Amino acid sequence: MALLSIPLLLSAVIIATLITYVRRLVSKDASVPGPRLNLLTSLPLKYHEFRGQRTAYVHALHQQYGSVVRLAPNEVAFASLPALKEIYMSNGSGYDKTEFYHLFRQYGTPTMFSTLDKQTHSRRRRILADRYANSNVVKEEALHGIRERATRFTQLATSAPGQVLDTYIALHSYAFDGVTHHLFHPHGSNALRDAADEAIMREVSFDNSLVRRLLEYYNRPLEKVADALGLLPPQRSIPRAKQIVLDAVDASLAAADDNRMGEGDLKIESAPAANFTLLARMQDPALKLTRMQMAAECMDHMAAGIETTGDVLCWLMWQLSLPECQAMQERLYHELKDSSPASYDSLPYLQAVLKEGLRMFPSIPMSLPRYVPAGGREVDGTWLPEGTIVSCQPYTMHRFDETVFPQPDTFNPDRWLGTTAEVDAEMNRRFFAFSNGGRGCLGRHLAMAEMKLLLRDVYSQFQTVLAETKDGKPPADMSMSDQIISSRPKDQSCLLKFIPREATKEVV
Repeated sequence: MALLSIPLLLSAVIIATLITYVRRLVSKDASVPGPRLNLLTSLPLKYHEFRGQRTAYVHALHQQYGSVVRLAPNEVAFASLPALKEIYMSNGSGYDKTEFYHLFRQYGTPTMFSTLDKQTHSRRRRILADRYANSNVVKEEALHGIRERATRFTQLATSAPGQVLDTYIALHSYAFDGVTHHLFHPHGSNALRDAADEAIMREVSFDNSLVRRLLEYYNRPLEKVADALGLLPPQRSIPRAKQIVLDAVDASLAAADDNRMGEGDLKIESAPAANFTLLARMQDPALKLTRMQMAAECMDHMAAGIETTGDVLCWLMWQLSLPECQAMQERLYHELKDSSPASYDSLPYLQAVLKEGLRMFPSIPMSLPRYVPAGGREVDGTWLPEGTIVSCQPYTMHRFDETVFPQPDTFNPDRWLGTTAEVDAEMNRRFFAFSNGGRGCLGRHLAMAEMKLLLRDVYSQFQTVLAETKDGKPPADMSMSDQIISSRPKDQSCLLKFIPREATKEVV
């Protein structure tokens, strides 16, 4: 009897599979362009995701099939302005997020970023938003901390042996110090000067949990089996990073309690978080946030601030250091040397260089997935049933329409200068480096300030070139390596030589 049941079971599985495939082939959305195989299975997409090549794969599909392309039976990607507006900005900040974002919970606690529905997200965002408003970022106490860390970076470049610096490490340390200053000063990091804090940065930045986290999202039981068989890398472990956040929260909460009781002192280790910081805002008793909710938000913002700002600056400084970009450096230097220290935010060429860097190397270049709402929706002329996963990816939005971005793979800051108002508006509408709508990047003003101040200090004092290596190999492999939502330079190393400007004439 058992022998008879096996063929019957296999036949049932085959029939059910065939029925599923036939239904997909005749479904209303079967006409969405893309490889026919993607209508039947998600395996091609998963293959590229697990190899860290999702961004390039999706972009290649758009280049072949157009602005709308099927990625999987239940997933469609878009590369058009109408689709971007519909998915991320319609009806009060667009469609709800998918369960993919549960991967970004911290300490097992939901954060603003990991919240799926837009109503809950909106309530949390209102609590946090004022600390990331530009008016708060440019307060003297807040901005002083960023300027101080930019100075430490240039000092590090000056003192480096042969003035050759691994800018990947130094820039991620700078980003770590900058974001923790804004999150919970005076309890922030000092990775540019302290090896122990640099080790915390490395713990976060050198994470290799992509395969494990993708399995956790797609198939948790399979992840457990693969783990038991020793087929997966170690679980993501960032104990020191988690501890620096918990220590900051605990120290600030204790100091606030002491102050209310009249027992406060002036020691930094027992001081409350500064008024401009995110932690100070979350400690407001009226908000009734728990210790772990505060820690989870700080941890989420800290990790994001290290990876995104550090990666963009690294890619951009590498680009500027290429031989063909030396004239751009000279132009940037002449703008910076004639400017006042306070004018970092009103320098047109610096703004254009940074914006072009963000266009070519967006901090999060990959798809930002959302669910089509109940009842289905038409997205840029394509009808999709409810529950379909839809997305745009910044990498493609910044390249696909060549009437807006001619020669999209060429680094050209001038495209942001001297254009007509109409062309400028079209580029800005498609500029997706910080996402768009009410769920766009909360920390964009902080990130822009950190990057502008660092670039101003570096390129007003130095010329940067690719460092020579003993074996003649390139000093860095800067090709994209996708992680769970961001991409980083493949080598996670970028050796640049910093030539002081007073020595430039001698070198030339």
